[in-house]
Amino acid sequence: MIRGFIETSFVDWPGRSCAVIFTGGCNLRCPFCHNHPLVLAPEDFPPLDPDEIIARIMTVGKWLGGICVTGGEPTLHQGLPDLLIRLAETGLPIKLDSNGTRPEVLARIIDQDLVEMIDMDVKAPLEQKRYRAAVGVDIDLDLIRRSINLIATSGLAHRFRMTVLPNLHQESDIMAWHRELPQGSARKLQNFRPGQTLDPALAAATVFTDQEFAELEKILLP
Repeated sequence: MIRGFIETSFVDWPGRSCAVIFTGGCNLRCPFCHNHPLVLAPEDFPPLDPDEIIARIMTVGKWLGGICVTGGEPTLHQGLPDLLIRLAETGLPIKLDSNGTRPEVLARIIDQDLVEMIDMDVKAPLEQKRYRAAVGVDIDLDLIRRSINLIATSGLAHRFRMTVLPNLHQESDIMAWHRELPQGSARKLQNFRPGQTLDPALAAATVFTDQEFAELEKILLP
């Protein structure tokens, strides 16, 4: 289940340093994904022992503000709730990253109070054609809507995130995405970074300039 581990990150939890645990496999095929080796061939990454991970976290725990569980898509794994319970033994708060395609798993995690924060990637406006272009497969958008509602009403700290790039997102898409999300929920745009992407055609794709991206971020202002 655990296919990667970083002892300390300063970018995966807003305002905190955290350890990061990566699970393998994903049910989406986002063309801009940078973690695609973990998505497409998780078996190429040797599984890591949770006991060893917890021991390593405990050695640096006083320098950490939490643990982030990401992927891949963590909710695909039946053992995720048990892993979260194990990680709670460190005494550190836990954040979960998810694509929202398995609301029944998110509901169980929320009901059992297993995490302190959830970041959900809402990849595009909730329109079938636009969403498919962003995730590479057909998705039941009712699952995404259910997850958004669950998270927004959970009482947990949370954000809805979207990675944007000119090939897939226009200003009107970002405006629609912003309108569709619940009031009071934090939002975050992430500017696409070229590099090793799932779709090789995007490896050197045009990105929004800093000025263009700053203008897009203004859409999210109250």
